[in-house]
Amino acid sequence: MTGVFSLLPEGRAGLLVPPSDTGGEGIDGYLAAGGYAPLVAPDRLLDRIAAAGLRGRGGAGFPAAVKLRAVRDTPGPRVVVANGEEGEPGSVKDRWLLRHRPHVVLDGLRLAAAVTGAERGYVYLSDAAAERAVREALAESSPELRIDVVRTEHTYVAGEESAVVRRIDGGPALPTAKPPRPFESGVGGAPTLVANVETLARVALMYSRPDEADAVAASHLVTLSGGADGAALVEAAAGTHLKVLADLCGHGRAEAVLLGGMFGGLYGEGWSDLPLDHDGLKAAGGALGCGALHFLHPEDCPVAVAVEATAYLGAQSARQCGVCLSGTGAMAKALQAVAGGEANFDTVARLHRWSQQLPGRGACGLLDAAARVVATLLDRFADMVDAHGRSACPVCASAAPEDGRRFTVPVP
Repeated sequence: MTGVFSLLPEGRAGLLVPPSDTGGEGIDGYLAAGGYAPLVAPDRLLDRIAAAGLRGRGGAGFPAAVKLRAVRDTPGPRVVVANGEEGEPGSVKDRWLLRHRPHVVLDGLRLAAAVTGAERGYVYLSDAAAERAVREALAESSPELRIDVVRTEHTYVAGEESAVVRRIDGGPALPTAKPPRPFESGVGGAPTLVANVETLARVALMYSRPDEADAVAASHLVTLSGGADGAALVEAAAGTHLKVLADLCGHGRAEAVLLGGMFGGLYGEGWSDLPLDHDGLKAAGGALGCGALHFLHPEDCPVAVAVEATAYLGAQSARQCGVCLSGTGAMAKALQAVAGGEANFDTVARLHRWSQQLPGRGACGLLDAAARVVATLLDRFADMVDAHGRSACPVCASAAPEDGRRFTVPVP
């Protein structure tokens, strides 16, 4: 089943409202729903965000109030950025919001500026349709905050926060070493908040619907894909079992799932009981990441999926960190040997070692994602990895590991 679905209780505030006949929510509809409400006591909004426990939706799940306070408390002119560049090919939520609900993102950016004291804002994206929608929304809303739209080329690393800053400043969209972090020195050297567009949209919703702040903060947009059953964008409350999401969109017969885009790794037996929740997935050895879930059906091979994921990440490397370039390449090559029935004990031992030693050594999370895919494959599908050493796998033999096509999801 493909499309856009809400699993929130009827009447509860959510982000997946039906688009208008013109394809997106116009300003009249947004104003009627309480959007762009007058700014009153920004500190009170910050307290509300903290109390509700809103976490960033870009991937790391960092507490939003902590980032806002860090920028607010750093001296100097400040900048806020709505980051709509989705690096994960299996995620569509940010582009959907920018295309269909640009006003809720711009409203969230306005509120973030009020909380931090910023005088300038940016919307950062790579999607042409999203850019058109945002520019149209800016033209009809005429915000007091100066907001510029910056378009970049789509790559896996272009949405990493230091790459965002570098691109806005006129450079390439490539990560930089830390420190400093953007909240210390970002766009033009100013303290900068780089916030995912869903995070900002939830800030706007929490402001217009303060009575539902806790529920808004605890809901997630997730992209579901896998097999031949299509893809869907779903909004669901934290704690929803993954089996509920899978059944909704025709993935109930799945035997495994790739969590969080490529950052959360592979999960096999017991996946259906996992909760849609940062802490719950972390406790189970996974990660929610950007909320992209790719289901593996009986006809899929986890080894083939891992090969394609690591090959894709290797191809997407920024080629700035030698350890990332060599590490992702080595892991991809070794996994291809496993898939082709050409691996030996030493090959698997090297994969084990790399998956433990490489995380944290790159300038961004790309190397960590590749290492987690490898580690979870070896840990949770050890018997299958062993079986590949005894006989050729027809699924792996027919796979195309270079393009990441199996993970790519069209925007509904």
